Amino acid sequence: METRRMSGAEALMSTFLDEGVDTIFGYPGGTIMPVYDKLYDYTDRLNHVLVRHEQGAVHAAEGYARSTGKVGVCMATAGPGATNFITGIADAMMDSTPLVCITAQVNADKLGTNFFQEADMIGITIPITKWSYQISDAGEIPTVMAQAFHIAQSGRPGPVLVSLTRNAQVEMMNYCYNKEEAVGLLGKEAFVEDPRFLEKVEEAAHDLNNAQRPLVIAGHGVILSGGCEKLKECAAKANIPVAVTLLGMGAIAQNDPNFVGMVGMHGNVAPNAMTQNADVILAVGMRFSDRVTGEVNGYAPKAKIIHVDIDMAEFDKNVKAHLTLQSDAKVFLEALCSRLEYRERGEWANLYKEKRSFELENVMGPQLNSAKLTMAQVVDAVTKAGKKQKVVVTDVGQNQMFAARYSKLEGSMNWVTSGGLGTMGFGLPAAIGAKAGNPEADVVLFTGDGGLQMNIQELGTILHTGLPVKIVLLNNSYLGMVRQWQELFFERRYSFTHLVNPDFKLLSASYGIRYARVERVEELEEAVEQMMRHNGPFFLEAAMEEQENVFPMIPAGKTLNDIIFK
Repeated sequence: METRRMSGAEALMSTFLDEGVDTIFGYPGGTIMPVYDKLYDYTDRLNHVLVRHEQGAVHAAEGYARSTGKVGVCMATAGPGATNFITGIADAMMDSTPLVCITAQVNADKLGTNFFQEADMIGITIPITKWSYQISDAGEIPTVMAQAFHIAQSGRPGPVLVSLTRNAQVEMMNYCYNKEEAVGLLGKEAFVEDPRFLEKVEEAAHDLNNAQRPLVIAGHGVILSGGCEKLKECAAKANIPVAVTLLGMGAIAQNDPNFVGMVGMHGNVAPNAMTQNADVILAVGMRFSDRVTGEVNGYAPKAKIIHVDIDMAEFDKNVKAHLTLQSDAKVFLEALCSRLEYRERGEWANLYKEKRSFELENVMGPQLNSAKLTMAQVVDAVTKAGKKQKVVVTDVGQNQMFAARYSKLEGSMNWVTSGGLGTMGFGLPAAIGAKAGNPEADVVLFTGDGGLQMNIQELGTILHTGLPVKIVLLNNSYLGMVRQWQELFFERRYSFTHLVNPDFKLLSASYGIRYARVERVEELEEAVEQMMRHNGPFFLEAAMEEQENVFPMIPAGKTLNDIIFK
């Protein structure tokens, strides 16, 4: 291995190149200045996106990672710069998003003295990272960074934080990058294949082959493993319907004959009803979130549950499974597929058709064909328009649920949303990151007026970079999801959910972003076409009804049987 003499800051740049990093999202400051000074010499090889707030850097790195399959990288200075990373790191941990987050720290000899902008990032982030490490000597950088990238991607992906003291940035060291050796120092891998793997695969195949009413529920793990094609093959071979979780959207194509919809609180009627009537459920790469199950005591009462996940900590945590199998989703599906047998299940297919027809007639049809402009119409029109492949990004709230229900997704990496943490403000920076990672795709953001304003400063990043993100604001002048709950469960006591918003046309103009507004159904198609034709960033504001709600809905604390439609 070649050894080169360099500073710690240059060693950090070298590790990025050795790991194949092409884009970094960050914000400079005093303590991380040596790193940024060295980055100045690497701008021909590393694209740095200057965000306007450090939280935006983490969400942008998430959007990049989720839409490319690569590790997202972000950097911030010490103290408040570093602590502004916290929400994004927690979000990435909940949604298994691989990140390497670099934060600066004061000189090693000043640690523990409450030095200016000192914050204990290791202590703060241990509960919300896969791994946190503080480098206090430049010589550690190659080994620790190799380990950081490995840990972020291996097993169940997630965020890693590396805190880099200022002295480590300026010290000289001998650089040699040996990833195999560095990873070997970590010791035993966290993931070890189930010793009864094949025996359990055989049992799962037997149960599915003999089931009258089988259902596969595919989660984010299927996408992360690269197992989407194998999932499709399994479903076709065995004639088994496949539902997806919110983060599992894209695990199977929406036009696949075996796809039955999204499960959960605002999921489709058919897969929720099928969950409650299934005799065997194969749950792959999902964690039985409360937003999927509703009240767990009434969840899937007739089903034998087979739970496959790479993280054994998820087993029996929320829902008791009859069979658990720790495995990479793709590896499991590959082993399962050859053991599956085709079965005709006419009554099971008829239940899906009956529930799907009911939803189309009573929910989706009225929302799509309303004389008044609806969120469903806007999402439907936008995701149908244009000729390029789309990456759909959402914020959190009603905009997110309407986007999930009405988007036309074209691939497994084309859906970026905040699931487990439900982070308002996620959407705009995540869309910036997704566009940075997918320059040839149309990146469309669906956001609400509440979530947009939580990180609205990132419009400055669009102004700076010119990244042609398409922003679709579903503006109802409310914190819409909270208002919906207040209407349904708090006697319409709308406590502090009404918003007084700025003039988004003037705001867009101040950031150099093309703008259009629609208020009526007949205006929608032309405005959407204008947005998709425009080569630069675009802000489309859709004026929505204040009282529009997203249905169907499973109320909190209720079972999937307790679905409501109004």
